[in-house]
Amino acid sequence: MIFDSRFSILDWITRRSGVRWLACLLLPVSCLLISGCVTSRGRAPAATRVLPQPVRVPAQLIANFFFVESAQADGKTYRFMVDTGSSVTYVSSSLAGALKQKERRGAPPRTLPVRGANGREVELPAITLHRFRIGEAYFDDVPAVVYDFSEFSAHVGLKIDGIIGFPLFRDTLLTLDYPAGQLEIAPNPVVAPPPVVPPHGSIIAFNREQATPLVPVQMDNESFFVLIDSGSDLGLSLNPAGLHPRFVSGPRVGLIVGSLDGDKRQLVGRLEQNVTIGTQLVAQPVVDLTEQLSALGGELLRFFRLTFDQQRHTVTLVRTTEGPVVMPGRRSTGLSFRRFPNYWRLLAAKITYTFLSGAKETDHEVEVFELVP
Repeated sequence: MIFDSRFSILDWITRRSGVRWLACLLLPVSCLLISGCVTSRGRAPAATRVLPQPVRVPAQLIANFFFVESAQADGKTYRFMVDTGSSVTYVSSSLAGALKQKERRGAPPRTLPVRGANGREVELPAITLHRFRIGEAYFDDVPAVVYDFSEFSAHVGLKIDGIIGFPLFRDTLLTLDYPAGQLEIAPNPVVAPPPVVPPHGSIIAFNREQATPLVPVQMDNESFFVLIDSGSDLGLSLNPAGLHPRFVSGPRVGLIVGSLDGDKRQLVGRLEQNVTIGTQLVAQPVVDLTEQLSALGGELLRFFRLTFDQQRHTVTLVRTTEGPVVMPGRRSTGLSFRRFPNYWRLLAAKITYTFLSGAKETDHEVEVFELVP
């Protein structure tokens, strides 16, 4: 991560509110198993070929993740998650077998150290994809790493074949249109016209030093940077270190999310302050407190059409409606379902059982918790 400020979220919450914490509510894994926000050197393709007209590919929005499908050179269609918070492209072993370049004879196997959510590095097999395709956009000699997506696929309920990292689109204009459910890839002009701010839109400069987009945001009179992370299904993940957030609700124990390093506890609350992204106002957002870099995930990005220009280091956020973004409250049943090869495991925080007299069947009434109103 960009920042290495570590401290105990539980200690910070306890000092501010004196709340006695209950056991965590258990929910399905809601964060990518390897964390959407990996850090490594930018790994872009050697060459990119895009038609003069934009390439548009339908997208599936599942649990606030952004998925696309595309045929590859072997004639099969594969499903990928687009992850602007990742500086690395990941592929399954089957896709790697179909697309990878042959290594030089006698060359030792390559690996790439990938940093997980807690800063710990793991070594994953590194390969080069001869040609990677998204619709009619082609990317040659794409660096990638091989990862097992079986558990993530089980949680999503669909087979996932890879994660597309942000550097793949280095030489294009990339648009994630959440409201329309569409991915757009356009050639990046050598000489661009002066930027024009679209109606209900904002143009924001992002960092030039990192391989993933960090943008400034404002909370009252405090400014801080956030990662635009389409690989996260959360809204605003907030690291409160050095900031002074106030809450109208919570923070309270929320979800348990999975990462490469195991399950991690979330703390959820609704801010008293508004948050501004460029000129876009988010009214008293629901936030997940984190010890890592603050980030904007799919729960909040889904209100926008985002266009990334990596040559000019800008992102354009456009809404189709006027007024501030209002995030709904977050609810939980307190249930966690985890699928194993031969069975499902159910974990429950609180269930009320109603037995029907004279019947063989049992009716289970599940109480819905309102985590954040």
